[in-house]
Parts: sequence; C-alpha cells; structure tokens
Amino acid sequence: MSAIQLTLLIFGLMLALMALRAPIAISMFVAGGVGYLLQAGWAPLASFLNGHAFARFANYDLSVIPLFILMGNFATQGGISKALFQFAATLMGRFRGGLSMASVLASALFGAICGSSVATAATVTSVALPEMRRHGYGDRLSTGALAAGGTLGILIPPSVPLVVYAILTEQNIAKLFAAAMIPGLIAMLGYIVAIAIYVRLVPGQAPEEEDEPPKVTLQSLLGVLPIAVVFTVVFGGIYGGIFSPTEGAAVGAATTFGAALLKRELTLAKLRICFYATAESSAMIFMIFIGADLMNSALALTQVPAQLSQAVQQSGLSPYSVIAAVLFLYILLGFIMDELSVLLLTLPIFFPMIMALDFGMPAESVAIWFGILVLMTVGFGLLSPPVGLNVYVVNGMARNVPIAETFRGVVPFLISDLFRLALVFFVPAVALWLVTFIR
Repeated sequence: MSAIQLTLLIFGLMLALMALRAPIAISMFVAGGVGYLLQAGWAPLASFLNGHAFARFANYDLSVIPLFILMGNFATQGGISKALFQFAATLMGRFRGGLSMASVLASALFGAICGSSVATAATVTSVALPEMRRHGYGDRLSTGALAAGGTLGILIPPSVPLVVYAILTEQNIAKLFAAAMIPGLIAMLGYIVAIAIYVRLVPGQAPEEEDEPPKVTLQSLLGVLPIAVVFTVVFGGIYGGIFSPTEGAAVGAATTFGAALLKRELTLAKLRICFYATAESSAMIFMIFIGADLMNSALALTQVPAQLSQAVQQSGLSPYSVIAAVLFLYILLGFIMDELSVLLLTLPIFFPMIMALDFGMPAESVAIWFGILVLMTVGFGLLSPPVGLNVYVVNGMARNVPIAETFRGVVPFLISDLFRLALVFFVPAVALWLVTFIR
C-alpha cells in the first residue's frame, strides 16, 4: 500500500466513524491506531500508547485549559450573564434592533472571561432570547444574532482554541491573546453593523422603535463591574509581568469565584455543577488531544505531510496563495468537525509548511498572524451546516423555531466574518499591532 493510499485510508476511516456518530476523539484514535499498526506493528504502537499520554498531559501549560473553563463556569452559574445583558441593553436599546445588538455586546463581554463559544452562546441565549421575544423581535434575527455572538467567546481572549494553538505551535500565549483583541472587537462591531443593516432591509425582524429605551443606571454599571475587575486583574497581571498565563488563569478563576459569591447566586449545587462541567469539558478536550496525536503520528509515518510541505515550496505558488488555500480548507473542515479537532488534526501538517514560506515578516509574527487567521476560519464551522454547533445550541433553546430559520439568520454575520477575514489577511498589522508592545 502506497503512502497516499494509506493516508486516504486513515482519513476515510475517520470520516466513516464520524458519519456513524462516533465521538471525534474516538474516530481519530481508531483511525490513527489502524494507520500506525499497519505501518509499524503492534509493539511500537503499544510503546507509543504506553508513554505518550503521560508525556502529553505532564505539560504544565495544559493546566490553563481547565482553569479558563472553570472561570467561565463560575461566571455562568454565578449569574453574571444576566447583569451583562442588562448593561448591554441600556447601551444599545435606543437603536433599532438594539436588543439584538445588546446580545452581541453581552456575548463579547461574557467571552472576555469565558473562552468557550458554546458556553457563551448558551448562557447569553438563556437571558437574551426571552427579552427579544417579549419585545417583538423575529426568531430569525434573534437566534442568528445569538449564535453568531457566541463565536466571540473564542475570538476575544481568553480563548481555549487559541491556548491549544499556542501549545501545539510553541508560541507565546500572552502575545496570541493580544493579537486576538483587535480582530475580536472588529468582529463585535461588524456584527452590530450587520444587525443595523439587516433590520432596515428585512422588515418585521425588529420593532421600528423601542417603547421605553432603558436608561443607564448605577445598578447597570455595577452589574458589569465584576467583568471589568476580572479582565483587568487577569490580563493586567499577565501583560504587566506579574504572573504567567497559567497563573493568570488560576487568578482569574479565583477572582470570578469571588465575584460570583458576592452576587449570592452561587449555591452549593451550582458549585458542584461548575466542577462537574469543567471536568467533563476538560476530559473531552484531552481525549481529542490523544486521538489527534495518535492520528498525526500515523500520518507522520507515511511522510505525506513532509512531502506535501516540500511540494508546496517547490510549486512556485506565492506564499499568500498557499495560505489562502489552507484557510479555505479550514473553512471546509469546519463544516464537519469542531474547532479543537480541526486544530489538533491539521496544525502538525500545515504549521511547518506555512512557517517555511517567506511572508516578509519575522517568524514569530507569521506564527501569530496565522494563528489569528486560523481562529477566525474555524469559527465559520460554528455557524455553518451541517455541524454548526452554535446554531444547534441556540436552536435547541429556542423551542418551535425551525433550524433552517436560524441558519438563515446567521447569513449576515457570515458575510461580516468574510470581510473581517479579508481585512486581517491583507492587513496583518490589524492582528500584530498590539503584539509590538509586548516584550
């Protein structure tokens, strides 16, 4: 069996298992195990399995993942999301489509302490959707805005996929967080503009004007104070050199826990949910790590990734053409896989290939810029069929809304995403400007 045939067999087996609804981690593990076994035999495979799991999870940097997840769970169960939406509604409620804009703003604020797209979408939906329905907003706009707003949970730091990218590519987490801030804010503003245009082009999706626009009060300002404190403590400490990103995640979890206690909504039962949900999410991510590592090791034995990298370098294609093709492939993969699985599966193949090309920038700048582009492209899959995880989460909470209606609702936001992706692609300084201030 040739290397190409073996590679196709590995990927084909993985896709077949996914089609049978096997978990992605198991699909990659089985496909990788079969590919490794066919090439190296049982003894090397057993040796790999015996030592690799400990070698992978003994990495201290990985502890940042459950800590950021725990921080998000404390915020979710502590009732912080309701105060965030109320604050956002006071700012945006005076505009046409203002409550939809408020849901996007609340998602951005919640994402600043969450790091998870699905958690952001689910949490803000539980608060914002009833309010939008009560004020006469159409289901298409309501659910579409909430699903799209959820993607800000991984664009605005802290971002779990960005942490995974940093670990896999051995890049500075703090610099990647800094690089994601401006694109994340552009995404938020782009979604707000998309709503403003949409409600004027499509009648009936938002009331012509609010009866009584909410006013900014001291209570609404105090509601957003915990987010401001947590964000300042965590990122101020990281960029001020007081502690590392991993230590910052621990400080953030402790600070968010304190903020949740002060709101007096974090009961013992909710505290138990926080730890159970964190353990479940972390275990899922780490299982994907193991499955992807085994599959990537099997692919490395075929030497196809190295041959692919060499072929690209000798093809004569411009570096920007290559990276555009890679990003297009990421968008396609996002249609059938979640963002973490895509990153873990493809980065060992594509990252060395991109780093071997000359973009006229320092290697670290290329790595950071590519990371932000990848983060944005895998976000397409959260809104696009057939996976569209954010769409399914929001639609599941919006009873009696056809899922086709929600998919139609995210179209304006996908268009906004395309403009943002083009901006960062052609103007790398958008992502790299803040990084220049970090030493």
